[in-house]
Amino acid sequence: MSSGRIIVRATFLILALSLLSRFLGLGREMAIAYAFGAKAKADAFFVAYVIPYTFSGVVGTALATVIVPVFAGYAAQGRKEAAWQVLSRLLNAAFVLTLVLAFLGVAAAPLLTRALGGGFPPATLALATKLSAAMTPAIIFLTVAGILGGILNANNIFGPPALGPAIMNVMVITGALAGARLLDVYGLALGVVAGSLAYTLVQLPALRYVGFRYTPACDFWHREVRRVGALLLPVVLASGIGQVYTFIDWRLASGLAEGSIAALNYANKLMNLPQGLLVTAVTTAIFPTLSRLAAEEQPEAMAATLRRALKWILLLGVPGAVGLIVLRAPVVMLLFERGAFDARATGMTAQALLCYAVGLAAFCLNLPLTRGFFAFQDTRTPLLISAATVPVKLLLSLALVRALHHAGLALATSITMTLNMGLLSYLLYRRLPALFDASFCRFAGRLLLAAAFMGAGVHVADGYLAAHLKTAGLGLLCRVGADIAAGALLFFAAAFSLRLDELLSLCDLLREKAAGVAIRSKSLRPRYRNNR
Repeated sequence: MSSGRIIVRATFLILALSLLSRFLGLGREMAIAYAFGAKAKADAFFVAYVIPYTFSGVVGTALATVIVPVFAGYAAQGRKEAAWQVLSRLLNAAFVLTLVLAFLGVAAAPLLTRALGGGFPPATLALATKLSAAMTPAIIFLTVAGILGGILNANNIFGPPALGPAIMNVMVITGALAGARLLDVYGLALGVVAGSLAYTLVQLPALRYVGFRYTPACDFWHREVRRVGALLLPVVLASGIGQVYTFIDWRLASGLAEGSIAALNYANKLMNLPQGLLVTAVTTAIFPTLSRLAAEEQPEAMAATLRRALKWILLLGVPGAVGLIVLRAPVVMLLFERGAFDARATGMTAQALLCYAVGLAAFCLNLPLTRGFFAFQDTRTPLLISAATVPVKLLLSLALVRALHHAGLALATSITMTLNMGLLSYLLYRRLPALFDASFCRFAGRLLLAAAFMGAGVHVADGYLAAHLKTAGLGLLCRVGADIAAGALLFFAAAFSLRLDELLSLCDLLREKAAGVAIRSKSLRPRYRNNR
């Protein structure tokens, strides 16, 4: 099978599972909002949840990222058995290290929560400390899950690693709705730990399919393990620096009005929804191919593959950002305003969502651009760029929080992420001069025009619907649904009029995929009748 077909099939598979995971993630936030609103318990939980969330987003993702090019190098040399031995040692070493870190994390929970939530009242800070200690064991399972996902992705197996987050979200939803009735907010913490374990277990059966051979050896000083560690450290640091943004926000927001951290979290999750629908799917699918092309020294093919991925991502990121800006208030009302989540929480969350959405397109592009460097096994450049933007984020946060309160923290993040994207683009362009060619610039300009046309139309339509429909229940659902439908029609009309090439090619791929499914289903019907 050609690399193009592998990427397309993998993208559709990961996209489908990412859709499931992201909508379940949205359901998770809705369940937490219903049970705890934007109040002190929610603030305490989100501060405590930073530790396992950081490990999942930093260490687990970094391990999965580094393993792919390392395995590609072994496979190109025909040394898969050696790869299994190295990955087994890496898995064992990571398990031992995270086990030690989990014990240290429980002991250091008071220090960690005080660093992030030092502005909390004493009761809220004490609750955050207990929740942090309860959820710390999740880091063991999330780290192992990241390694297993990297092994499977390196072998072009994308289903189980993409399904794991969906199962974890189901467990957290259960903890928020059912566990909270018995254990209050501790039931939610239990759901996080159980979900992280499920995330790991769901990947185990697929390891046998790819031929993984586990070796029960733990050698921290093995030459290849140290080489992987040398590649891993800059990735962890770069991703960890990205999480420093969250630490800055949580620390400053803990001294603001009650519910500020919760509002930032809910808005951030909504902002991440468009990003998670396509960006993760496309980036995960192209990364093995990018690594192979980099190893084979094919810069033109690598630039073409990455350029197409960036276009696909912008096709969703730009109109998604415009849609969230225009519909921020009704969307937050529809999704969250029930139970303990009141009108005050809606206003706070909508303000933060507006400021996050400004940087959505840049946030979407950062991941594939970073993977472009990782494909070259260059993990230092993204690290240095991330480190350089931290002082910018801190200064902007301190300046904007005074005028805009918690929304100022969101705006500071958007500005900083846009700067980060610009630096990554410039430095990667120097390595891949064909990356941003004239066709990409034309595409970007036409896309902005189509999104602006869509935004203006949706703004007018929403104003009309708001005046004629109720602001709650079925009326609000019809209003938001009609707004989204109108936005989609307007965007597609403008996009086709402007001849956005990647939208046309994506539609062709969808038609080919649908035709292939139909042909396979017809070919199976006679066989099914014979079996009967």
